[in-house]
Amino acid sequence: MKRLTLDEIGHLAGVSRATVSRVINNYPHITPEVRERVQKVITQTGYQPNVIARSLASNRSTIIGLVIPSDALTIFTDPYFPSLIQGITQSTNQLNLTLSLFLFHSMEEEIRTARSILNTGLLDGVIITADRREDSFVSSVLKHGLPFVVIGRPELVGDIPFVNVDNVSGAQLATEHLIAHGRRRVATIRSVSNTAGEDRFIGFQNALRNHSIKLDPRLVAYGDFSLESGYVAMQQLLPAKPDAVFIASDTMALGAQRAIREAGLRIPDDVAIVGFDDLPPSVHAEPQLTTVRQPVRQMGSTAVELLNNIVNGIHDSPAQIILPVELIVRASCGSEHTN
Repeated sequence: MKRLTLDEIGHLAGVSRATVSRVINNYPHITPEVRERVQKVITQTGYQPNVIARSLASNRSTIIGLVIPSDALTIFTDPYFPSLIQGITQSTNQLNLTLSLFLFHSMEEEIRTARSILNTGLLDGVIITADRREDSFVSSVLKHGLPFVVIGRPELVGDIPFVNVDNVSGAQLATEHLIAHGRRRVATIRSVSNTAGEDRFIGFQNALRNHSIKLDPRLVAYGDFSLESGYVAMQQLLPAKPDAVFIASDTMALGAQRAIREAGLRIPDDVAIVGFDDLPPSVHAEPQLTTVRQPVRQMGSTAVELLNNIVNGIHDSPAQIILPVELIVRASCGSEHTN
């Protein structure tokens, strides 16, 4: 089958070759009627753009990278990442972008791959997940000048483009909910591995302060967002006899539930639990987990849209976006509690 040219597509759609090119490359300021007419012709003819030719002509590859600076195993065991990647691919498909995923098994592999990414000119830009406090990848990209967006609050301060959720107010809302139901020995399982864990601990502290509750160091334990770390941290908290616990992730909360049950205690009667994420496993927990819902898919899709704007020089939207969160009340929190 003969490959159609942009001129031929334009002739069939009644527009210029330049307009066809703008539609294919998702340029703004094209009327919906013209865009629809061109896309209809493209669909009817089965036209496929020549990616190599487009890249040479526009100095763009239409390829963006997703860099997750975690151990690769984490990506396949933590339900957060599949939801995030779904949101990212949804937007890349809509924008006709190609997504390249970069996972690492070691710091040495990450450094080696970073050099390759930055020096080949293959990518138009990258999305980087801020799932580690000290991330050399952001610093490297900054120095190189490659367009990028961070998902999560970056450790570095300044005009770094990012998409995040309101972790502070979400954690505060969760802790306030526990206190409003009569809980006074409110513990927390926090994490210091990234800025999300730090911000959620700030929200937890704010809620205690608002109700004149002194923070007992024995009611603070640490995890790394994994199931096992939540289990171990909860075992460490139980001797201090908490009547509630705010946990910085759903995955850690599921581990904490197991530790509470093994200790012969009831949820929520003896210990109420609130997590953070509202990932699918929270609904299947026993009892179902009260949690703070963060729009993970929306965060991914918004990051792609922001990066696409940066790459195309469109600056009519904020470069630092914070999405709202919502408390989802289920059985693990319970009703009024009396000591």
